[in-house]
Amino acid sequence: MNSNLIAYLVTTLATALGLLVDDVVVPGINIANFPAALIAATVIGLVNATIRPTLSVLSLPINFLSLGLFSFVINGFCLWLAAVLVPGFAIHGLLAFILGPVVLSLTSTFLNNYFAEKKLGSGSSLTPQ
Repeated sequence: MNSNLIAYLVTTLATALGLLVDDVVVPGINIANFPAALIAATVIGLVNATIRPTLSVLSLPINFLSLGLFSFVINGFCLWLAAVLVPGFAIHGLLAFILGPVVLSLTSTFLNNYFAEKKLGSGSSLTPQ
């Protein structure tokens, strides 16, 4: 299998697991089941690749004046947009809007680093070397 495809699948899996952690840790984020988390992870990836860069450029003056804190609003909006598009994924409340993307980012970064350390996303064998 292509190593880029494996890396994409591992990243999507890490994001889905991060969403499940969000469901447990952050009040106001609800994920119905693991398939909904996988679909939401894919949609989050698409939203972050297409809509988020445009929002970041358009909000650059506000982000500059807020010393980067407006990025939390942009991240929350992108997560909320994914929740609107995916059945079985919902976000309710300001705390979930702001804290959800932070927890998701920390969790998925940790999992991506763990999988990279185990060489699951690099296309090599799963045995330690």
